[in-house]
Amino acid sequence: MTPPERAQTQTARRSTQTATLAEIAREAGVSAPTVSKVLNGRADVAPATRNRVEELLRAHGYRRRRAEATRSPLIDLVFHELESAWALEVIRGVENVARDAGLSVVLSESAGRLSPGRTWADQVAARRPHGVILVLSELDESQRALLTSRSIPFVVMDPAGDPGSDVPSIGATNWQGGLAATRHLVDLGHRRIGAISGPSRMMCSRARIDGYRAALETAGVPVDPSLIRDGDFHHESGYRLGLELLRRPDRPTAVFAGNDLQALGLYEAARELGLRVPEDLSVVGFDDLPVARWVGPPLTTVRQPLTEMAEAAARLVLELGRGDDATPAATRVELATSLVVRSSTAGPVGR
Repeated sequence: MTPPERAQTQTARRSTQTATLAEIAREAGVSAPTVSKVLNGRADVAPATRNRVEELLRAHGYRRRRAEATRSPLIDLVFHELESAWALEVIRGVENVARDAGLSVVLSESAGRLSPGRTWADQVAARRPHGVILVLSELDESQRALLTSRSIPFVVMDPAGDPGSDVPSIGATNWQGGLAATRHLVDLGHRRIGAISGPSRMMCSRARIDGYRAALETAGVPVDPSLIRDGDFHHESGYRLGLELLRRPDRPTAVFAGNDLQALGLYEAARELGLRVPEDLSVVGFDDLPVARWVGPPLTTVRQPLTEMAEAAARLVLELGRGDDATPAATRVELATSLVVRSSTAGPVGR
């Protein structure tokens, strides 16, 4: 292509883009600068106007030009809760990849909500990071549309629910982990095996309990619903629900806790009731946090490769941001879990 032809093509592209923006402004009944504010994530636009412009942007298939989409050297990492050693393992993994790429990590918390608020989405659009990683969180339709219109890729790690076939996600084999944990207890000779799950609304919690049920059913052990409790993945629920299970006259001889923090709460409940682990009660956790090796006795648990999952999520979001044609538009990856046997499990004695 000759220089005059190249210049003519570039002018035509600019004209088409400008005409599209002008048409959007006319249809929305706003000025072109207002459309520009929406595109740039400015907060000084009325919500109704922003929604109207966003809908028209989507309808016209508008995508920001590469020059417009200049990114900040950031990765946004969003937690629904940010208060445990579990989160530290995830942060470490994202930091490993971000550091190698010369990027920094911005942390956000949605205060226990599964979806961050609209203000968060506006702030991310204004920051223009290389990508967003959501941990045990999800985006509503308007938030997804906002990030897509800004060419900001996002990946969900350990999704709370089904993220949809068009959303890239990184998870773990939670069902297999629950199966392995419970099968280990069955193989030791336990038949009354309790379970303290995580929140029932979370897909990972349901998958772990489904694995627990499958292990019992495969071994011909009846599933007793009264031995299953829904916790919240925190130490306090492991303690409280552990007391409920262990105070029963027909208490379980073993308990599968949905994560390590709940297993530690169960340890505390057992000590309070004068029960010894593993002599009187076998305990299996899930995650294999560093503390699992330090407690007494060291905790048998299912290793969830949190750091590796976070690294995979960070690499994927950067690949999506580069627009590599070899990277699929949507990817769902599950990393393998594995049982780590330590000293908190043994066969039932005298029962």
